[in-house]
Amino acid sequence: MWLGTDRLKETLKDLAGLRAGGGGNVFTMTGELSDAFPSRDVGVATLLDIIEEEFGTDGTLIYAGRSGLVDLASARRLGGDIASANWHATASLSARLVGDGLFVDMGSTTTDILAMKDGAVIHQGYSDAERLLSGELVYTGFARSALIGIAALVPVRGRMTPLMNEYFANTADLGRILGTLDEADDQYKAADHGPKTFAGSIERIARMIGRDSGDLDEQEWIDIARWFAEHQLRMIHDGAFRVAMLLSSDPKAPVVGAGTGRPQIRRLAERLERPYVDFGSLIPASEDARNDASKAAPATAVALLGARHLAQMDF
Repeated sequence: MWLGTDRLKETLKDLAGLRAGGGGNVFTMTGELSDAFPSRDVGVATLLDIIEEEFGTDGTLIYAGRSGLVDLASARRLGGDIASANWHATASLSARLVGDGLFVDMGSTTTDILAMKDGAVIHQGYSDAERLLSGELVYTGFARSALIGIAALVPVRGRMTPLMNEYFANTADLGRILGTLDEADDQYKAADHGPKTFAGSIERIARMIGRDSGDLDEQEWIDIARWFAEHQLRMIHDGAFRVAMLLSSDPKAPVVGAGTGRPQIRRLAERLERPYVDFGSLIPASEDARNDASKAAPATAVALLGARHLAQMDF
């Protein structure tokens, strides 16, 4: 998005085949926070203009979070509800299907953590600023997060070593080294625009501590990557502890995991001593489609909520 809205328009044109198939179109957004726009209000208004231009108004709905699904005319008066409401869609659908539990969606850059109780999503914050304060938004993700944003020190041969304050490596490098990354989920260039390989990721992490990859053996680099992943999990665990205070005391209330970072969410469920449930297993889809549905959980959720809204369907 920060490269400009022309890139978005090009992408939307690729969806022409879906539009030709008929039916409704339902949208949620998060791009209004991009630095392509001077403010979130301008971002919401611009994105709504693009949606109307490409999809028209007939059968087009916008997810407005606490205000539900609305038409384009109504959406223009609900910018505060629409802005970055994608988390609300997925958590709300999960709450309807699970009842009680903790919903965690870890994408490429952020992690959403919401309590679900009695079939409804319970949240202390709504805007990004409010959710950062409540622990419901942890700004760390599975692919694009800079490692300097996770820690300031890392143990190297028994000594806590300061990190270079540079964007030399990201969390996709961790997953690549540890074998938890699906390469299809890393859609951004590597920090150095270099090869997305095991060796390339080690080279990038080595720069974080002022070293070359040959300075340590392979297992030592794997241990450093594992330490970063552990430190990131602690960040998410801290947020989950705060949010879980809103839950009932039932220890069987599960953690529902969504997003590309589900390997970390499974580890989180173990830490919290709660069952893990994959978001994809909750929805009406084939086995082959459930993995993709979990990765693109907000899109999946608004599609199902929109279908229910348009056809008055019950799950």
